[in-house]
Amino acid sequence: MKIALYPGTFDPITNGHIDIIQRASELFDKIIVTVAVNPSKNPLFTAEERIELIRESLSQPKFEVSSFDGLVVDYAKKTDSIAIIRGLRAISDFEYEFQMALMNHKLAEDITTVFLMPNEKYTYLNSSIIRNLAQFHADVSDFVPPCVVDALKKKFPL
Repeated sequence: MKIALYPGTFDPITNGHIDIIQRASELFDKIIVTVAVNPSKNPLFTAEERIELIRESLSQPKFEVSSFDGLVVDYAKKTDSIAIIRGLRAISDFEYEFQMALMNHKLAEDITTVFLMPNEKYTYLNSSIIRNLAQFHADVSDFVPPCVVDALKKKFPL
């Protein structure tokens, strides 16, 4: 079974993330979407909330949702993943992602980083923009799953 790991903060998950997950599912037998726990960040949603929002947003049995703390390559090894999925929205993403891919390859030569581009309608989307829009009560329903819209409304009530 070919397993791929798709790590991220997913604060919150967007339609762009889901597009990447669906594209990856055409290449791999199982996708583990994993929420990175980063103590230096101050996320809007807890890790548990993000996991639940991801689970509600994905419907296929070939997806698993988890969280991890530490190096992504260590978690990839632990889950028997052969690849790490990374999304590239714009050229500005490439330099950082390329450096991380090279370092991950140095740490675990048997794990491949696979870069996927989302549909062009999602290239400008990121979780920070969604949080900012939601904070000012803008309609984000074109950008995130319905469960995320509801969760954002609870975080930013009128």
